[in-house]
Amino acid sequence: MSIIYGINPVSEALKARRVSKLLHERGGGPRVDALVARAHELRLAIETVDRRALERLTRGGVHQGVAAELQPLPAYTIDEIVAEAAGPALLVVLDSVEDPQNVGAIFRSVDAAGADGVVRQARHAAPLDGATARASAGAVNHVKVATVVNVARTVDELKALGVWTVGLDDSATESYDAVDYTQPTAFVVGAEGTGLRRLVRESCDRLVSIPMAGMVSSLNVSVATGIALFEAVRQRRQAGSR
Repeated sequence: MSIIYGINPVSEALKARRVSKLLHERGGGPRVDALVARAHELRLAIETVDRRALERLTRGGVHQGVAAELQPLPAYTIDEIVAEAAGPALLVVLDSVEDPQNVGAIFRSVDAAGADGVVRQARHAAPLDGATARASAGAVNHVKVATVVNVARTVDELKALGVWTVGLDDSATESYDAVDYTQPTAFVVGAEGTGLRRLVRESCDRLVSIPMAGMVSSLNVSVATGIALFEAVRQRRQAGSR
């Protein structure tokens, strides 16, 4: 059973029709009351619980008086995400990114950029409920997700589908803004600290980095992903391809 919590994540899940049951604290305030009213409109199961029960359910997360049980996310294949793209496909591939805050922030950037989906590994990946859903501000409910077994093999599959694979790597000598992203593109990003694994790095068509002008040598993976995505968006708008 997947649980999300917090006003924004639950609101977005209601919009996406993914909620199977709403749980709320009595006297949660007008924003919680609005979510309860919407759940009534959708004829969903609703349960009033006390604060202690809600804290146990959300494992001490900042729930803001509301949580929800979710229906499973739709499962997509890589082929489906690429084929259903409105223009040249734009994806993000997560290589062992396990931190919920980073994964949630990446989903938020993917949704904001209008990208087509996220590819994640079945193992060594943050679950898409709880803290991840909250960090994404509910974007996990709107982004297509393909779950795969082997990321390096998946990179090869993307290349076979005509998608250029661009790995974000701090040690790369090519700047991220020197690459043409108007063609179908997948950004491949690795875990905070360790980066891309060797086989994944070697499988990518290109490796790029974001030049750093300060004392810090690298960016948080979610920030770097957002910068790369919006560079692709900028190029595509300029070229009229998205």
